[in-house]
Amino acid sequence: MDELKQTAAQVRRDIVRMVHAVNSGHPGGSLGCTDFFVSLYFSVMNYSTDFTMDGKGEDLFFLSNGHISPVWYSTLARAGFFDVKELSTFRKLNSRLQGHPTTHEGLPGVRIASGSLGQGLSVAIGAAQAKKLNNDDSLVYVLMGDGELEEGQIWEAAMYAPHHKVDNLIATVDRNGQQIDGSTAEVGGLGDLRAKFEAFGWHVMEADGNNFELLLPALEEAKAATGKGKPVIILLDTEMGFGVDYMMGSHKWHGVAPNDEQLEIALQQLAVNTAADY
Repeated sequence: MDELKQTAAQVRRDIVRMVHAVNSGHPGGSLGCTDFFVSLYFSVMNYSTDFTMDGKGEDLFFLSNGHISPVWYSTLARAGFFDVKELSTFRKLNSRLQGHPTTHEGLPGVRIASGSLGQGLSVAIGAAQAKKLNNDDSLVYVLMGDGELEEGQIWEAAMYAPHHKVDNLIATVDRNGQQIDGSTAEVGGLGDLRAKFEAFGWHVMEADGNNFELLLPALEEAKAATGKGKPVIILLDTEMGFGVDYMMGSHKWHGVAPNDEQLEIALQQLAVNTAADY
C-alpha cells in the first residue's frame, strides 16, 4: 500500500510538471484520477508491456475522457510501456504525447484516439464483445468523466451493454462533480446516477476514488461481479485536483496549468521518499 501511495505521488508530480512545462493541459481531473490509474496498472489489471493493439489474453483499458491524458501518460511510463523521459515531450510538436491520446504515432498502451467525449463506453463494449467471440476471458475497463455523461452516446451504449449481457466489462465514472464550466449539478443536472444505471440493468457500485484502502477492495469486488450476466459500473467519488490543496474541488483547474510559484507549492505538497522526476 505504501508503494502504491508513493507511485501515486510521483505520478502527480509528473502531471503538474507536464502541464506547467507547456502552460497547457488538464491537471484537475488528472490529479483526481491518479489513485484509480495507479490501482489499475500496479495492482488490478493483467497486461503486458509488450504492447499489441489486439491485446489478446490481457485486460484492456480505454480512456474515454481523453483530456486527462497527463495521468494516463505518466502511469503508462511508470508502468514500463515507454521511457519516462518521453514525458518531457508532452503536448509538443510531433510528440507521441498529444493533449488528447492518439494512435497514429503508435504510443504503447493507447488503442483508440479519445477526447471527443462520449465514445469510450461504446468502444469498450465492442472490445468486450470481441473478447467473448475470441473465447478470451480477460476483462475490459473504461473510464468516463461525469460531465461526459451529458453525451447521448453514453446512454445508447448504457442501454446496449446489459441487453447483450456484456458481463466482461467494468466501466468507471470519475464522479468529481466538476466540469469545464462549473459543477455538473449546475451545468447538466446528472441526477441519481446509481438509480439510472440500475434502471438500465447494470450492476452498480460506488467507491472512494482517492483512498487506496477502499478503492482496491472495490475494484476486486467489481472483478468478482463480472461473468454474471450484467456489465459492472463503479461510480468513483474523487476530488478535482486531489493532492494539491489550491486545486482541490474547483472546476477552475479543469484545464489551467500552474505558474512557476504554484508548481513549486504543488511539488512540496507531493513529496515522495525518493523523487524520480523525468
